[in-house]
Amino acid sequence: MNVVEKIPAIKFDRYRQSAHQVFEVLRKLIISLELEPGVVLPRAELAEHFGLSQTPIRDALTRLAEEGLVDIFPQHATVVSGIDIASALEVHFLRRSIELEILRTLCDLPDGEHAVLIIKLMACLLTQKRCLSPLDYASLAEADQAFHKEMYEAAGVGNLWELVCQRSGQIDRLRRLNLPAQGKAQAIVKDHGAILDALFKKDKSAAEAALRIHLGGTLSFVKDIRTLHPAWVKD
Repeated sequence: MNVVEKIPAIKFDRYRQSAHQVFEVLRKLIISLELEPGVVLPRAELAEHFGLSQTPIRDALTRLAEEGLVDIFPQHATVVSGIDIASALEVHFLRRSIELEILRTLCDLPDGEHAVLIIKLMACLLTQKRCLSPLDYASLAEADQAFHKEMYEAAGVGNLWELVCQRSGQIDRLRRLNLPAQGKAQAIVKDHGAILDALFKKDKSAAEAALRIHLGGTLSFVKDIRTLHPAWVKD
């Protein structure tokens, strides 16, 4: 299949930059591994596909390169990058550090704000459970992200979520590779349930322990991922 055939058409929002909208579409496809490491992204064909000039396509690809999701070889090609394990480890450290502090903050919220957060997280968890039968990997991944985003916003650091997302392309691809592993989807939902239960009880120690287990799950499978997809990862 031609790579462009994997990319859906966009109904552009005229109030937003077209380059940003192209970036969002391509990033989502790369994170989901629908555009695999090593795939060439031809600028001229992308421009024709989206009905744009090459300038916004170039800008979108440049932004993807800044996140380490593509490698641009001037006058030659743009290629979806391999998954950088070292970068994934750094982002894991960053995210774990931020979210441990967020949990402590959430446990100290005033009762009214705390109750609202618990309701929102319960809704996210319910959505995740619905994704298990039938198993919907894409929707589960989105629901996973929504759960964490709610915590950042409730702690008053929503902008940090955007920062973490910008840096998380490598580890998000590792998670997507790991998601089909036996029992992984169920483990994600179980982990979130444990985090939610600890937050409900305002038990900081239990919340931190549950988060460490949750965020550490994918990295424990890095060796297996290297074995299964040696051409897709790099150190």
